[in-house]
Amino acid sequence: MKEIEQKMNLFKDNTVVNWHEHVWFDENGKLDIAHCERLVEAAHRTYTDTLVCSLPIMGGHPTHEDVVKCNDTLYEAMKRYPGIMKGMAFINPGYIRESLDEIDRCVNELGMIGVKLYNHYYISDPIVRDLIEKCIELDIPILEHAGKLNFMPESQPFISDGTHFAKVAKEYPEATIIHAHIGGGGDWQWCLKAIADCPNIYTDTSGSVCDEGLIEQVVDAMGAERILFGTDGSYSPGVGKMLGANIPEDDKIEILNNKKFERYLERGL
Repeated sequence: MKEIEQKMNLFKDNTVVNWHEHVWFDENGKLDIAHCERLVEAAHRTYTDTLVCSLPIMGGHPTHEDVVKCNDTLYEAMKRYPGIMKGMAFINPGYIRESLDEIDRCVNELGMIGVKLYNHYYISDPIVRDLIEKCIELDIPILEHAGKLNFMPESQPFISDGTHFAKVAKEYPEATIIHAHIGGGGDWQWCLKAIADCPNIYTDTSGSVCDEGLIEQVVDAMGAERILFGTDGSYSPGVGKMLGANIPEDDKIEILNNKKFERYLERGL
């Protein structure tokens, strides 16, 4: 126990920003407060200063009304936990005009600090271009669900892998794009190889995959300055991966509070 407490000094003695977490609906379609309480408690126990959350709908084709409900519910959570919870607006790019207006609303009225995209379109799909340009205009990051799945039939036919991210990064070098959960499943090394040479693509450490050497390979390929700490529903494994990673402590500190992203945290609630 003392050994774990000593290792946790890494979190206790430094600023910690968790860039990938979620709030959810309960069985009645309202904010799941019990889940929020557990999430915030986990943050407190691990000395996490900030939780950056979203409320996405996985798969299907959510309507614009669905999207607005997700963001309004997230805003409710942000108000309930001020000082620790920040928001990223969930967007379905299929509704182009409505999506641009929703980004404006979420950023300028609700104080959100980025956009969350899921698996409804490849990030390189032309339909996403107006949205990317909007995020560049507002100087906010895009967190895109990602992975390279290796089984058939394909359960997420439009999930973006590293090659989709690389294509967008070259077309929009001024965009700030986060490849979600490098440890989120599938062939993460495939994705890593594709995005390693794209300086405006970042990734977060979240995901349930805890392969030995994962964090080390990502740091070696991208540098700590392009990595964000995240947990995405796997809080204990996410913390454990950071504590157990065989990388310099300065790199761990950089990942826990990436300086390039500090300006986003100064916005909003």
